[in-house]
Amino acid sequence: MDTNPGHQRGMTVLAFAIIYFVWGSTFLAIRVGVAEMPPLIMAAMRFLAAGLAMCVWLLASGERLPTPRQWLSASVLGFVMFVVDYGLLFWAETRVPSGLAAVVLATIPLFMALAEILFLRTQRLTPRLVLALLVGLAGVAVLMIRSLNLGGEPVDTLGAVALLTGSISWSIASVLTRKFPLPESKAMSAGAQMLTGGVMLTIFAGSFGEYRDFHPGAVSSKAWFSLVYLIVAGSIIAFTAYTWLIHRESPTKVGTYAYVNPVVAVILGYALGGETLGMRTILGTLCVLTSVVLITRTKARQPAPIPAEKATR
Repeated sequence: MDTNPGHQRGMTVLAFAIIYFVWGSTFLAIRVGVAEMPPLIMAAMRFLAAGLAMCVWLLASGERLPTPRQWLSASVLGFVMFVVDYGLLFWAETRVPSGLAAVVLATIPLFMALAEILFLRTQRLTPRLVLALLVGLAGVAVLMIRSLNLGGEPVDTLGAVALLTGSISWSIASVLTRKFPLPESKAMSAGAQMLTGGVMLTIFAGSFGEYRDFHPGAVSSKAWFSLVYLIVAGSIIAFTAYTWLIHRESPTKVGTYAYVNPVVAVILGYALGGETLGMRTILGTLCVLTSVVLITRTKARQPAPIPAEKATR
């Protein structure tokens, strides 16, 4: 075991850099990929590959496979998180710029706070939380409302609704994660959920007729690279960094990725993806991120660890 403080600090900085910048960059990678691949097929390939790789690696490391009851729980969560949330995200990025998709999905802590108030009873509806919720919703309104004279095109309505639905589904899944029987190993739990979610995404892609429109030979190397990047960097490497951090740093500090990722996504979308960065985007982003900061800095009634399954973005 390495006890060198300098090495530990370096590893910590590297791990934070990975969850900040790699997860922030995945939104642009998704947009690049879905420009040439059907969205559900791309999502299915990402999570099938990443989930299978994680499960095989963990088995080789001595972890046990989930029990049948745990597989059932993982399947339910895999549907809510990966089919609904990620399926909608991949589809929405065919209509919404990657940076704005990241900003809308940054509302997940808002809906998680509501879920904790309504279902887990680990939060109270304090004035601070009310303010945070209102500021966050105002940020979404700034991004969507056409009558506001802020310049730039508002977010596509259907795309925004899909992203908000995905945020709500992720929040529901976060509540279920604390209620369902799952493997003690957070890594195996996340791997099983990705794997079952990938299988279900494959089935849904077929039911929506995506295979008829998918011609692998017509997909450019750039789009294939974006998929490999999502699998290796976005799911496997970043998840490993997150798991390492969550055992060494406070959940509050690790949770700062929730408001760094959208900033990274907006900047990369502007710099590399040719996306606009006008007053509408800046104001909406500031409102949403202010809301997230207020919520994540509000203490719960009892300790509630960040679900490891959140760490797959």
